[in-house]
Amino acid sequence: MNHLLFLGNLGAGEVLVIAFIVLLLFGGRKIPELMKGIGKGVRSFKEGMNDIEKEIEKGPDSDSKK
Repeated sequence: MNHLLFLGNLGAGEVLVIAFIVLLLFGGRKIPELMKGIGKGVRSFKEGMNDIEKEIEKGPDSDSKK
């Protein structure tokens, strides 16, 4: 939980204010598109991390057999 220290001091009021500001900046129609884009980015990042882990598990000898 130490990596979320910057979120530890936010209360419900602060979260509501931040949500209201985001709503004002992007509008109600753009927020779902924004969240969809963020979701695709996170999914792509996770897939990349899984690919890297698979390459590490294979070891350096598997590349020379190609």
